[in-house]
Amino acid sequence: MARNDKLKFGAIVHGVGGTTDGWRHPDMDPGASTSFAYYKNQAQTAERGLFSFVFIADGLFISEKSIPHFLNRFEPITILSALATVTQHVGLIATISTSFSEPFTIARQLLSLDHISGGRAGWNLVTSPQEGAAHNHSKAHLPEHDERYAIAEEHVDIVRGLWDSWEDDAFIYNKETGQFFDPEKLHALNFKGKYFQVRGPLNIARSKQGYPVVFQAGASDRGRQFAAEKADSIFTHSENLESSKSFYQDVKNRARRAGRDASQIKIFPGISPIIADTKEEAETKYKELSALIPYERALTYLARYFDDYDFSRFDPDAPFPELGDIGKNAFQSTTDYLKQHAKEEHLTLRQVAHEAAFPRSQFIGTPEEIADLIALWFNEHAADGFIIGSSYPHALEDFVEKVIPILQERGLYETAYEGSTLRENLGLPVPENRYAAAKIGKL
Repeated sequence: MARNDKLKFGAIVHGVGGTTDGWRHPDMDPGASTSFAYYKNQAQTAERGLFSFVFIADGLFISEKSIPHFLNRFEPITILSALATVTQHVGLIATISTSFSEPFTIARQLLSLDHISGGRAGWNLVTSPQEGAAHNHSKAHLPEHDERYAIAEEHVDIVRGLWDSWEDDAFIYNKETGQFFDPEKLHALNFKGKYFQVRGPLNIARSKQGYPVVFQAGASDRGRQFAAEKADSIFTHSENLESSKSFYQDVKNRARRAGRDASQIKIFPGISPIIADTKEEAETKYKELSALIPYERALTYLARYFDDYDFSRFDPDAPFPELGDIGKNAFQSTTDYLKQHAKEEHLTLRQVAHEAAFPRSQFIGTPEEIADLIALWFNEHAADGFIIGSSYPHALEDFVEKVIPILQERGLYETAYEGSTLRENLGLPVPENRYAAAKIGKL
């Protein structure tokens, strides 16, 4: 069924990539994860393709087993502030944890980025699934899965409350009278909850887009409910069309039950297209990339999802082992999927490890085939858009130069940016200041 809206795209900028050995590709700069020139090129390429945003993932714990990109990469707010100065339209999404950050600090950092960029900032809200992150933040243990979401609920409510500290017309700047602001339009939050106590007000005004767009990536039942109630956009997995349609409908229905306009929550599966002139060439490219990853490092990558569980004790060519609740407090939705997928497909440990380390995307083929799949998923209501990952050097350039024009010719994608802010380019409304709205009886 055709849709009236248009596709949206984001690009995840991942330095040397999300695999254990992608940095070994002959065309990959092994220092890309801390190269401003690389990030600048990726952001400007995304902007040339009219992408709504670039997305910076992050984590708060590493070990000698971590993949190369995790070992040595930029902190999101820092790199995005720099990218704001070399781009004009593309949104800038920073991953920040609610489990190990103070709401006042995050509210201030993100709103500062929003002002620096002219209203293009966004927050990928995560709850941090690794025990080691707790140890890096003076905590003895990682909170349990559901408690991390309870913390996140308080956290995001506080942040949004702080973003409303100033009404939009609070600053008068009257040089004749000497009045800098209207004190009746400054509001302290005075929040006291189970996890945080924050007085406020915030020492920076609302931005051009009201305040930053909130992304969330939880796929567990608890994560879906949180996203449906609190998020503006969702970054999710893309196992297949049917599961993505199911996820899409589930979250949209949850949003409606929560009293929200479901069209105002955007869902973005992540995909890493592999593009070539023929299907056979694209498949060969995938095999060459996969061959860079030895089994031992694929196993290490798999273990990360299970809180660094030691899989080496198992026969790699035996069926994937029964693990019970191992990994339940880490990447819950991912570990649940891997265990279920292995069981349904009768996969060995070796096969699961390689699929985890370098998932075989359905989006492998010619530009026309990739465009066909994207159109199908969009029209079947499996996605409002996609976050494009780069699994090989120049992958983003290939997508922008070869796939985007096809989608534009089909009328599925814009030929110019719709506005100057991230909210405008995602089709999201500017949130009203709660205190101004209350004065006129809207709240």
